[in-house]
Amino acid sequence: MKLAPRLAVLLAAAVVAATACAPQTSDNSSSGKDEKSGTLRVWLFQEVNNKPKEKVVDAVLADFEKAHDDTKVTVEYIPVETRAQRIKAAFNDPESAPDVIEYGNTDTAGYVKDGGLADISGEFAAWDEAKDADPTARQSVTVDGKVYGAPYFVGVRALYYRTDVFDELGLEPPESLAELASTAKKVHAAKPGLYGIAVGGAYTYGAMPFIWANGGELATGKGGSYAAAIDSAAARKGIEAYTSLFGDDNCPAAKCAGMGGNDTVTAFASGKAAMAIGGDFSHQAVEAGEVKGKYAVVPLPGVESGSIAPAFAGGNNIGVLKSTSHRTLAVDLMKRLASKKAQGELFDAMGFLPTFADVRQQVAAKEPFVKPFVDTLAAGTKFVPASPAWATIDSSQVLPTMFQEVVSGKKNVAAAAGDAARKMDDAFGSAG
Repeated sequence: MKLAPRLAVLLAAAVVAATACAPQTSDNSSSGKDEKSGTLRVWLFQEVNNKPKEKVVDAVLADFEKAHDDTKVTVEYIPVETRAQRIKAAFNDPESAPDVIEYGNTDTAGYVKDGGLADISGEFAAWDEAKDADPTARQSVTVDGKVYGAPYFVGVRALYYRTDVFDELGLEPPESLAELASTAKKVHAAKPGLYGIAVGGAYTYGAMPFIWANGGELATGKGGSYAAAIDSAAARKGIEAYTSLFGDDNCPAAKCAGMGGNDTVTAFASGKAAMAIGGDFSHQAVEAGEVKGKYAVVPLPGVESGSIAPAFAGGNNIGVLKSTSHRTLAVDLMKRLASKKAQGELFDAMGFLPTFADVRQQVAAKEPFVKPFVDTLAAGTKFVPASPAWATIDSSQVLPTMFQEVVSGKKNVAAAAGDAARKMDDAFGSAG
């Protein structure tokens, strides 16, 4: 769905692998009850440094309990890596299930298919703050026109670059993808010990903007009728643009084909690359590296000079379980946890970008490093297909395999994209 602690949230591969071992879900029928008092259970994700998050959440819970007599909330912070088994099991066992959960935004469609999340479309539409939610964040809680949660935070990627290297070589930040490629090769030619830009064959979410910027899509359709579009002419142009960055003139395939997002950020932070595509959530890792004080960030450019490439909008949501016996209370708690006030405080505590456009502008005014990411969000972001098949596609490494086949020379772009499209269509067909 934050690449430092958040990578596991944005990239579902490890999680989905665990999901395969989880029990089959039941019909997850609603309890039919709507009790107005009692104890609500909440599951939130455990962060690397969880204390600041706990402080924000505790304040929300204190206000909630004051507003509702005879009501108590218990919170359990669960590991991100094992959330698949825990949440699947909760869908099967309403008696021990929580009422409210935090979940990765790429998990929405799968959880809806499993019957675990409550449709809260009416309550979301009546929520005053919802009108200011980022459109892509809203999309991440929506399946077939119905809303199954509230966006909690969002994460996007932009272009980190070394200001000292660029100044030394008389270079300017690239304003188009073509300039990005030529600049990377200039840097590597002048400084063979540096990758011009660190790229990874397993960095799905870093590669997607190249496809979208060239007018391509991962898939078309909605719900159960998605069809792969990764083999379209426009998508192939994007694949070619991304894979052209692998080679001895920038990032050798032998070293870079297997790299993922964390690897590329680590290469940049450790001083081994002049550029990298990293998230707002990568800021801490870069600040802790060798390049502290010697880098800047700009939006990843698009095809046209001065444009911004569409970025994948990762992040997390807050949802209500269908099996809750406290629906009204659970929805109110969901709204409070995902409110503008709470999201602003969560940014201050953890650096997580708010999903509300007005709150994002406020935090960008306080923290200048946020601006390139806010500009990227404002320019328009994209999301993965809202299909349970995406979990299979992601865990099966369909797109990384495609990129790696091209950069290794095993297949040309057309053949690799065609094979990827067939695998995606098989997954869409199996998802029903």
